[in-house]
Amino acid sequence: MTLRIYGNRQIKTLPGQETRPTSSRVREAVFNIWQGRIPGCRWLDLCAGTGSMGAEALCRGASLLVGIEQSSKACATIRQNWQQVADSEQEWQVLRGDVIQQLKNLSGKQFDRIYFDPPYASGLYQPVLEAIASYQLLDATGEVAVEHSPQGWTPPIITPWEICRQKVYGNTALTFYRTLEYKE
Repeated sequence: MTLRIYGNRQIKTLPGQETRPTSSRVREAVFNIWQGRIPGCRWLDLCAGTGSMGAEALCRGASLLVGIEQSSKACATIRQNWQQVADSEQEWQVLRGDVIQQLKNLSGKQFDRIYFDPPYASGLYQPVLEAIASYQLLDATGEVAVEHSPQGWTPPIITPWEICRQKVYGNTALTFYRTLEYKE
């Protein structure tokens, strides 16, 4: 199967239910919200699935992209997709394994935009967001977008972050966090 992203480009998806690509409506919404902040940014894609969000970020000018995904089949698809859309000036990397362990390995790096889309019932929300904060992976002027179900989800309270916006798009909701020090 294929999926269309920014610039009418096609990327591959995995067959079956192993991954749940972010819908085009939600992808468009995220990039509209973060419009003007993508060129040159450092993007972290957590539970990357097919890599559609990262591919969009590359197409829109992100300079650095790191994706974390547990499935080896998905990692192969992500690498293929990102290689197809990246230019020679862009740096990207796909890390396979447990998201919390891989976040620990990224300690000392910072990202301007972090997109986190785990399986909705995985129980990963609180521990992953706490790990991002603990390892100080979010730049002081950055934001984290968390994709989740609009029903039955309570946003974790993460110190030293605040929720700066919440949006619902049908069966998908997004909660955006930023550091308390950040003022637009």
